[in-house]
Amino acid sequence: MRTPSKIASAGTAAPPVKRERDLRLDFFRGVGMLIILIAHIPYDGWALWIPARFGFSDATEMFVFQSGMASAIAFGTTFDRAGTMALMARVARRLWQIYWAHISVFVTVVALMAIAGTRPDGVSYLGSLNLLPFIQDPGSLLAALLTLRYVPNYFDILPMYMVVLALLPVMLLASRINKILPFVLMIGLWLASQFGYASLSAEPWSDRPWFFDPFGWQLIFFTGFFLMRGTLPAPGYDRRLMVLAAAIVLITIPFAWVHFLEMHPFFRSVADLITPLTDKTRFGILRFVHFLALCYIAVHIVGERGSRLHGPAVRILVVVGQQSLAVFVTGMVIAQIIGIALDQTGRTVFTEAAANLFGFSLLIATAYLVRWFKNSPWKS
Repeated sequence: MRTPSKIASAGTAAPPVKRERDLRLDFFRGVGMLIILIAHIPYDGWALWIPARFGFSDATEMFVFQSGMASAIAFGTTFDRAGTMALMARVARRLWQIYWAHISVFVTVVALMAIAGTRPDGVSYLGSLNLLPFIQDPGSLLAALLTLRYVPNYFDILPMYMVVLALLPVMLLASRINKILPFVLMIGLWLASQFGYASLSAEPWSDRPWFFDPFGWQLIFFTGFFLMRGTLPAPGYDRRLMVLAAAIVLITIPFAWVHFLEMHPFFRSVADLITPLTDKTRFGILRFVHFLALCYIAVHIVGERGSRLHGPAVRILVVVGQQSLAVFVTGMVIAQIIGIALDQTGRTVFTEAAANLFGFSLLIATAYLVRWFKNSPWKS
């Protein structure tokens, strides 16, 4: 005969085990946020030394790939635990947050550029970001902005991310039908992008597409997503794979680094020849290969589950990576403020170092402030 305590325990479901967050994911997201800030500061000398200058892929691949991995933890777990409707509701809420983050960044940057006026070289700040059409005809372009039919180049990452994230329920439902089906869809959408069959217009008055074609970039997002889900097996350490990855990274340098391109016409001619394979808008295949090679090297350098990642700098970057959306949005705004400040002070080794380090400190402060708010300290 069961005792009341046994009956109670038998009728109580075991609480779900919370999945431990991978330290490497947050650390590299934090590194990516700092690199993205450097890349967005206009005419920043530090941008000459970011990874993008030495290979085909850059921090955008880091951001999208790691966002896919983080989405596997957040949204994949929701799908497994609560089903399709809960997943769609959670994705919709996230899309709503990203949408308003995109609009807020646009309005803030336009206001800053309008206040800043003209650069020392006589070019208006609004013109430098191709925002004059919006100032000249805000009535019609405001509607286009709100419906994502007007996406100036500086403001293109979050719209791309929104479209890719909206595909997530489709991919997860496809995986329930057949484990191979999501990869068929991924490759099909990527091929459609490569041949120009799936592009979105960035301007109502032209046929210019979004700078980041989401149907091309979804390939790397869902690669990260299904790697974290375990659907794609992560390759373990193999000396031959490490040699191959290192060779890929080294071989690409002469066809990406500006010093090689200027050194001999051969390097420039090859770079021009393979442009369709390194195209950033449609996410050319060589960008994918280069990033996977870099990723393989980096993952094994930091050790199993980041066992070699220690120290205060790592802890700080992990916090930055955990609050990546807020940090990214902040970086988009302060990058322009720093650029305006450098225009006034002049770009020297000292001023650029001070400006970049100041920007890093603001991103770190943003991450810790957002984490503090998320912990709801007023409740305790």
